[in-house]
Amino acid sequence: MLLKTEITITGAGRTDTDVNAVNYVAHFDAPVMTAAEAEKVRCKLNAILPAGIAVHEVSGADDDFHSRFDASEREYRYFLHRKKDPFIGNHSYFCTYPLDVEVMNRACRYLLGEHDFSCFEKTGGGNKTSICNVKHAAWEPYIPDHVRLMGFPAEDGDYLVFTIRADRFLRNMVRAVTGTLIEIGRGRKPASWMEELVRTGTRSDAGQSVPGSPLFLDSIKY
Repeated sequence: MLLKTEITITGAGRTDTDVNAVNYVAHFDAPVMTAAEAEKVRCKLNAILPAGIAVHEVSGADDDFHSRFDASEREYRYFLHRKKDPFIGNHSYFCTYPLDVEVMNRACRYLLGEHDFSCFEKTGGGNKTSICNVKHAAWEPYIPDHVRLMGFPAEDGDYLVFTIRADRFLRNMVRAVTGTLIEIGRGRKPASWMEELVRTGTRSDAGQSVPGSPLFLDSIKY
């Protein structure tokens, strides 16, 4: 044991299976360390953790700090590509259907504000409330590094990212919202469908959940 005592780690929250996290925050109680000692702990942790986990910083916090309950805002990004790309792996969802991004963003407006989002919540989530306050939701094109740096053939709109930010999220919520927006982007439902779902819908009314591996928790604010 690195700190020669039993340590319990509390993370900022749970994610669905296969979902990724960047800048994730966790806390644990331990004897006070100097900055140099904390850096040694970080290096030793990275030496023993599996390749899929990296610790970027170990630092002190207030005694009453809680990585989950003190968080005021979380942000997720979902990556999607519309042409075959052998270099992007499982970290982007391959969607071959034509998508109307303008209509998808019009539907995103109905997500903004404080609503009951139980229509996007997986059964058995165990939350005390399904009310969340969504502060931002939008699709936009982006350029992956291998396209920008190495000239992989691509056109505008071949790569899209959906960003959603809220005070809290329900189990499976982002994946269900994304799948619903894709249904709207394909023209199978109008943008106003999102308003109906948020107002009176159930989980069986909304679109299917998209895969978890292209989803990233990328920011937590305190």
